[in-house]
Amino acid sequence: MKKPNLHLAFQWLIFLPIILPLCIIFGALQGVVNTVEQMTHQMWVDVTTVDKTVVTSEL
Repeated sequence: MKKPNLHLAFQWLIFLPIILPLCIIFGALQGVVNTVEQMTHQMWVDVTTVDKTVVTSEL
């Protein structure tokens, strides 16, 4: 069995409290930005669609 790398374990223990909240914050911000983009795209599609009216042709 390999001996664990204690130096790497200590690095993880030191930097995890810094990295984890940053990942959560940036993930939440990315989710908000994606939601706003989808919402504005859907609003744009809803506003710019032209209703097709059915016109009866004379025979």
